[in-house]
Amino acid sequence: MSAFISGPRVRVAATASGPLDGLRFAVKDLIDVAGVTTGGGNPDWRAGHVPALRHAPCVGALLAAGATLDGKTITDELAYSLEGANHHDGTPLNPRWPHALPGGSSSGSASAVASGEVDFALGTDTGGSVRVPAAFCGLWGMRPSHDAISLESVLPFAPCFDTVGWFARSIDVLAAVGDVLLPEAASAASSSGQPLRLVRVAEAFAARARNAPDDALRLEALAESLGADTSLDLFAGDEARWLACYQAVQDLEIDASLGDWIRSAQPRFGPSIAARFARLQTLDRNQAEKWRATRRELRCVLDATFEPDRVLLMPTTPVALLAKDASDTAIGGFYEAALTMNSIAAIGGLPQITLPFTDEIDRPLALSFIGGRGSDRTLLALARDLYSQHTLANLR
Repeated sequence: MSAFISGPRVRVAATASGPLDGLRFAVKDLIDVAGVTTGGGNPDWRAGHVPALRHAPCVGALLAAGATLDGKTITDELAYSLEGANHHDGTPLNPRWPHALPGGSSSGSASAVASGEVDFALGTDTGGSVRVPAAFCGLWGMRPSHDAISLESVLPFAPCFDTVGWFARSIDVLAAVGDVLLPEAASAASSSGQPLRLVRVAEAFAARARNAPDDALRLEALAESLGADTSLDLFAGDEARWLACYQAVQDLEIDASLGDWIRSAQPRFGPSIAARFARLQTLDRNQAEKWRATRRELRCVLDATFEPDRVLLMPTTPVALLAKDASDTAIGGFYEAALTMNSIAAIGGLPQITLPFTDEIDRPLALSFIGGRGSDRTLLALARDLYSQHTLANLR
């Protein structure tokens, strides 16, 4: 199945020469490209909107840096999924593990990069929509700090969590794109000049152990090889509260962004997506301030967690892959665990990099670095430094 939306391939030449000269990229169909209608993965959204008048700033910046746009990619409907399946447009291929789902909702962008069709691709990440497909497709993936990259001309889903992220097959390309898109920083070094300290998120490793014990052992070994010899209990036994907070605030944000359109247009959603948007009908808006206050409280917990030079390390996903024929029960269990893990960066507005590994039976074993808000360039420098020392290369 193609990674790209139906119709003629959307191509736009670079507008200037720069650090991304010669690279080709694709754009998730939530992000505006001038002259093209952003479809959002849903035929009724596409039919009710007109071609974009201008490029989203993130697209314009990449074109001005020398990159060439080479396609718009399939997205799960209006970004409401982590699987990568679209009832209307199909399921993009997971090139290395074709029996498995590519992960969503930036499924097409991950597929296009993993297949070699483009050098890098833009996606969006709210609750894991870059992190999960990067892990499932064996790619480097970057979710930046919230508000680090403009969301102008990007179809909104849950704006207080939404970010524009990207995929690449190498850390060098991932970092080169970051150099173009991310705000300038005084230094990519740690704040005190001391080496960065990797600390494992114990509950995330435990979640992987419940789902795949062999994977968890391998990931623990990888973490130790990277220097993560200590761990912390970030959720303090209250994972359910973090998940409930994320889901409640996300639903409030979705309702504010898309609720009026859904109620008036009555769009045709695929069965699984329709069930998720149906939650808006039972949304208790009287609880809005309670959940937003909880979010602020949890952000404070995270702010206190990031001592100088600390970087969190954890498995990116609770399972290595989801099969295309995975049961509803398996998908439901994956969602609960994945959203809990992903709520850390989402609630905190934190940057997170997915690092790809495989093991001896050839399955993805992705780890993630999570840093404090605004430490995006520091995380990229850390990942690149580890690779340059052949630490990651020798573990692959």
